[in-house]
Amino acid sequence: MEIIEKIKRSIPDAEFGAMLLTSPVNRFFATGFASSAGALFITADDAWFFTDSRYIEAAEAAIPNARVRLVTKDETYAKQIGGLLSGSGIETIGFEDGHVTYAGYLEWDEKLPAKLKPARQYMDDLRAVKSNDDLEKMKKAQRIAEKSFGELLPSINKNITEKQLATSLINLMAKNGADDKSFDPIIVSGVKSSMPHGVPGEKTVSDGFLTIDFGAKLDGWCSDTTRTLCVGAPSGEMVKIYDTVLAAQEAGIKAARAGVRGCDVDAAARAVIEQAGYGEYFGHGFGHGLGLEVHEPPNASQIYEKPLPAGAVISAEPGIYLPGKFGVRIEDVIFIKEDGCENITNLPKGLIVL
Repeated sequence: MEIIEKIKRSIPDAEFGAMLLTSPVNRFFATGFASSAGALFITADDAWFFTDSRYIEAAEAAIPNARVRLVTKDETYAKQIGGLLSGSGIETIGFEDGHVTYAGYLEWDEKLPAKLKPARQYMDDLRAVKSNDDLEKMKKAQRIAEKSFGELLPSINKNITEKQLATSLINLMAKNGADDKSFDPIIVSGVKSSMPHGVPGEKTVSDGFLTIDFGAKLDGWCSDTTRTLCVGAPSGEMVKIYDTVLAAQEAGIKAARAGVRGCDVDAAARAVIEQAGYGEYFGHGFGHGLGLEVHEPPNASQIYEKPLPAGAVISAEPGIYLPGKFGVRIEDVIFIKEDGCENITNLPKGLIVL
């Protein structure tokens, strides 16, 4: 079912009489049309997309299931939406409280003849469940990222910098068909691998662990993968920690299915790391939601007590980080199903020694 139609059908049972979407990501989610400016207004009976002259012609061609209207200095967003509300009987409007600034809220609240009601959770719940078409797009993005990673491997040596590797990986993803990167790649080596979100620097690749965290974006959908390699022979402790992280990831993946709380998936992985004596060195959650944004609900963390819905896509990325020494993270992406989950990442997970 189209997202706009789904929202229209749900409004009679919702806590609001209309929905106002202003964030680029949710406008794209509902319409499939990307623009830097616009507003989507949906009632139980109809939908309108408002935008300025830069996008009006493209929007008219791309959004068949909403009435497209031009915004000008005189015919503003608020004036036109206010006109639609006049005489409609609509008293409350759902808005994206997680995206709208306080100043933006005050402006809408002042100019619209209806009360704004927080509806972030409503949109989060809609976006948490991916359709088969969404999943296929995410798999395509994943395949591009994986192909690019494979092509990057031969160029890794101790004469190349972390920043050069990051640039090369971005270029490879673009060459292989990505529209963009999902995020700036995290490529850190040696002692810097102990920093989960370390920034690639001008230093050349060091002996020891090399963390490569990367993702491609295609048709708006993100991928996300991490592999930890080793430059030079690993020590016994390094092998032990790598194997522990891998075992923790496998335990979390095994626990993941629809209806299981995110915190319980995290706990299954965390128990493996704690039993190995490294519990204090696993500071982040097991995984996060992935979709049109690289971090979005639902999550699999210690504080996420909601059940994972069937159709959710989350990362599976436990890690152990020993400050000043090294760190290991292994990340796949899994699709939550009623009877378990599907790992949509195809890269091998054995430790690669360069």
